[in-house]
Amino acid sequence: MHSILNRLFFISLFALFTGCQSSRNLKDGETVILLADLLDSPLEGVSFSGEPQRIVDPKVGPAVLFDGVNDAIFVEQNPLAGLTEFTVEIIFRPDAGGSDEPRFFHVGTVSKDRMMVETRNAEGTWALDSFFRHGEDYLVLLDNDKRHPLGEWAHLAIVMNDGVVRNYVNGQLELEGELEFQPIDSGGMSIGVRMNKVHWFKGAIHSIRIKPRTLAPSAFTLR
Repeated sequence: MHSILNRLFFISLFALFTGCQSSRNLKDGETVILLADLLDSPLEGVSFSGEPQRIVDPKVGPAVLFDGVNDAIFVEQNPLAGLTEFTVEIIFRPDAGGSDEPRFFHVGTVSKDRMMVETRNAEGTWALDSFFRHGEDYLVLLDNDKRHPLGEWAHLAIVMNDGVVRNYVNGQLELEGELEFQPIDSGGMSIGVRMNKVHWFKGAIHSIRIKPRTLAPSAFTLR
């Protein structure tokens, strides 16, 4: 299975960076980013801050560890461009000791149209915070009463369908909301920090999967 995902990762990012073929024509448009592979074989259009480390965890396999100080990955291209419907899945492990409000996935621009995935950390636990902005309209999905333990692997999903957003942790719906949404067509992508290099993430990330369609929880890739 991993060899198939590795191949999809390289094909999909090659299409994104060269523009020679839309990634949305590959395996129904799926973009798979296995972070350890990205670290092992850097591609044009990808840059690094600090020294993110490749690790192998017995629960998920190869992943990338971020130190919460200056480790991050920056991608010039925007994998959500043109999409009004999509599902973003991230398998990650937030650790204690870093920022209380780390931004670990940011797509779009620094302060205009964008999507950010964050956590709010306190007392050994975290709550999921997902943020969308289009023009002057924005949406925050955060419930500080829905807590999860730091130091453990988790699966999260953000599902967008024509302005209706739902976020999930380990396959369970947490919140949903609506906004006037148009495709995020400008900017790029940062992993491990907000794009303007504030609120660094401490922990590990295994993979990011982006599909240009709405998935039900039964179709999530939980591991």
